[in-house]
Amino acid sequence: MAVKSRVLVVGGTGYVGKRMVKASLAQGHETYVLRRREIGLDIDKLQMLLSFKEQGAHLIEGSFSDHQSLVDAVKKVDVVICTMSGVHFRSHNLMLQLQLVQAIKEAGNVKRFLPSEFGIDPARMADALEPGRVTFDEKMTVRKAIEDAGIPFTYVSANCFAGYFVGNLSQMGTLVPPTDKVCLYGDGNVKVVYMDEDDIATYTIKTIDDPRTLNKTVYLRPPENILSQRELVGFWEKLIGKELEKSNISAEEFLAIMKGLNFAEQVGIGHFYHIFFDGCLTNFEIGEGGEEASKLYPEVQYTRMHEYLKRYL
Repeated sequence: MAVKSRVLVVGGTGYVGKRMVKASLAQGHETYVLRRREIGLDIDKLQMLLSFKEQGAHLIEGSFSDHQSLVDAVKKVDVVICTMSGVHFRSHNLMLQLQLVQAIKEAGNVKRFLPSEFGIDPARMADALEPGRVTFDEKMTVRKAIEDAGIPFTYVSANCFAGYFVGNLSQMGTLVPPTDKVCLYGDGNVKVVYMDEDDIATYTIKTIDDPRTLNKTVYLRPPENILSQRELVGFWEKLIGKELEKSNISAEEFLAIMKGLNFAEQVGIGHFYHIFFDGCLTNFEIGEGGEEASKLYPEVQYTRMHEYLKRYL
């Protein structure tokens, strides 16, 4: 048995990060979590960190305002996974990763770095709309820094988080299913990839010691989770035994909504447009430099979306 890599999760108390910590521990990795000094009086984050410790993780103190503390932290591990938030309606910290890249470069011991990606593949979004393209541009800036520094990497493109896109049947402005009416983007038939967040973490941790994923992008595209919005609505209608009243919105009408919205909302509109009108998650073949997670790890019993939706009944 090969020795499993030691893992540091940066952003371990976040939406994706807490799942990454759990998956790393579950798959038998010695797991470290960065405890940032700036945590202050955030009792929820502190208690989550202490619960990780009880489950066997190690807490390492560090700060993005203290370069040496980051170097010292990454020197303890083989793999660094960053899960800092990149969504504008929460916190948006992607560019802080440049400091982490510098620390990893200086430490010189890290065998793999997984930066905060986990969404749409930014390398495919050169023509993305303003202002939403800022997310992709920043991720590409981080990628360039990683590659220029010669740091081994894996990029994970996890597509649509179920918590944000499935429970609400992909309706904006809510996280729970509609009871009467649903709006379909275009004809509702564009294929999207929906992923349970726990499965995203499971697949991600599987990649870290796998030579097949070194310096590659791993796409999470389990075949049964490649669905149209219309198919997703159909699952919900079957579960509740009722047909929802459907309306459609054209691409032009959808983009017109952007006027008058705040920056974070405009970013969201742009991303929804590329997913549900352009089909940016599925309109390409995975080629050289890419791998598909469910083919690499067929043993993972991933959550199907008709099962995921049952929690909202």
